[in-house]
Order: sequence, then structure tokens, then C-alpha cells
Amino acid sequence: MKLGMVTYLWGAKWDLPTLIKNCAETGFAGVELRSTHAHGVEVTLTEAERKEVRLRFANSPVELVGLGSACEYQSPDEKVLRQNIELTKKFIVLSHDVGGSGVKVRPNRFNPGEDRETTIARIGMALRECGDFAADYKQELRVEVHGRGTSDPMVMHEIMQVADHPQVRVCWNSNPGETIDGSIQHNFDLLKDHLSGVIHIHDLYDEKYPYRELFSLLKQEKFGGYCLSESPATTDPLRVMRYYKAMWNELTR
Repeated sequence: MKLGMVTYLWGAKWDLPTLIKNCAETGFAGVELRSTHAHGVEVTLTEAERKEVRLRFANSPVELVGLGSACEYQSPDEKVLRQNIELTKKFIVLSHDVGGSGVKVRPNRFNPGEDRETTIARIGMALRECGDFAADYKQELRVEVHGRGTSDPMVMHEIMQVADHPQVRVCWNSNPGETIDGSIQHNFDLLKDHLSGVIHIHDLYDEKYPYRELFSLLKQEKFGGYCLSESPATTDPLRVMRYYKAMWNELTR
């Protein structure tokens, strides 16, 4: 397993050279670049700009793990749904061009007044279409365990059963409420066969979440991907990142 970060809060205001430099200095081996943030890696990049991003990472010790989009597929509005699917495809092409291996997407909620099975089916079928597209570019579609109601691991399991595509994988998100009698074993088992090459983790000091158990379960599954920190913002990110790396080393050794 390797440690990395999501540029959701840490790194959100860093340009790309600064981001790479800071990750290298603090021992973070990879990054998931969140869309709309200061690094500027967006679907509007030209071919030359995409090549420049790819080279920056290739010439550094930091790996571009993938891209973090906010694409979601629960809307009953066909126009909105199609917009999200088409934007996902643009992110897939971008990730391929800049050297990433996948794109993070998400369900975000159930629709008020709509049957849950209908929403699950809509999300799953949209993911399958995007998975077909991702296969052509050798990219993972990483579905974050996210959203009101949709973050339930059983719901995500049902979504994955509908999607039923080898490129559509689960991004475990270390959410509150996943523990049963202090353990995540039951919910982890629901999704372990669908894990993507990245998972998201948060504050490792939080004793309410059993991170040591999570890392042990990942090792049992021979997980060789990235654990990406998506922790709260801080006014002293480099110092916090060094402490975070030390704690991660301790919990995973």
C-alpha cells in the first residue's frame, strides 16, 4: 500500500509544481487531482498542456493516481444525467492523456419521492456506459462510497451489481457509521471484491474509525493501491502531512 492525497482541501490552493514538490518532500507518493482547484488540470486543457502535465509527473517521484470529478448519475432529468455522463467521458480522456489510471465519480443521494430501486438502476446503468468508455482508455471508474443514503455499503453493493463492469470499481471512503460493534468487517466484505486501486481515508487519529482494522483487511486482500488522505484543511499543511505520514506508517506496519 502507498500513501497519497486528494487535493480536496490539502493542496487545493497549490499550483502543480508546488503540489508535486510538497508531496515529494513529505513522503506522499501519489495524488488524486480534484477538479476546479488551483493546479488547473481540467478537461479544457489543450493537447500540449496535457503533455506538460504528464511530463511533470513522469519527471518526479510523485504519481498522478487519477482525477477527482464531481460527476453523479442519480438525476431523473435525462438532460442532467446525459451531461454528467458526457463530462465523465471527458475526464476519462483527460486522465488517460495526463498519465492517470482512473477517474473518481459518485452517487450523491436518493431522489425524494422516487423508488430507491429506480435510482439504483439509473446510477448503475450510467456507470456501465461510462465503464465501457473507460475500457477503451484503460482507465478505472472509481465510484466513491458517497451521498445521503447512497453511502450505505449495501446500497453501493446493489449499484455495483447493476453496473456489472470490470472497469467500474469502488472507492472505499472511510465513512462514519460503517462500523458494527466496533468493526467494519461486515461492510468491507460487501465491497472488497469491487475495490478500485485507490481508497480515501481521513483523520487517522479519530478513534471512532478503526483504521488499523481497515489496513489489516486491505492487506488480507493484497491491496497494492493508494490510501489517499482527504483530511480537513489546515494552516500548516506540510507539518501536518509529515505527522500524517508517520501515523500512517505506524498503523500499517
